[in-house]
Amino acid sequence: MARAIQLSVDNVRMGGGPFGAVVVKDGSIIGEGANQVSTLNDPTAHAEMLAIRRACLKLGAFDLEGCEIYSSCEPCPMCLGAIYWARLSCVYFANTAADAAAIGFDDVFIYRELEQPFERRKIPMVQIMRDQAAEGFRAWKDKPDKVSY
Repeated sequence: MARAIQLSVDNVRMGGGPFGAVVVKDGSIIGEGANQVSTLNDPTAHAEMLAIRRACLKLGAFDLEGCEIYSSCEPCPMCLGAIYWARLSCVYFANTAADAAAIGFDDVFIYRELEQPFERRKIPMVQIMRDQAAEGFRAWKDKPDKVSY
């Protein structure tokens, strides 16, 4: 956790956001990241996302089961989703989502949006071409050598 916190502090000094994260396997850091949303102009460049990407690259795998993530702050909805997809075994965090909201990083609206029906969300979500898109799902279902995840 000390490394994740140090990454967050250093990142603020270098012009980034106050978030750091590390992925650990068997007591060793295998991926780390600091928030680079504004420096990379990438809204997905959160500390946890970068740490997960780097850990996966290092292991050559998309599954981080048996690894833990240490984050300087409670993960946002996007990062939490990635943590579940990566199958990390445990999440340790320091600051809370409420602490982040108090300094201008408030994710409550995303949680509220997820609870809304599609037609009531702030960003319109319109389903189109479902029948055509089903072809990709059929191809996946019938593929004998697929890599399940």
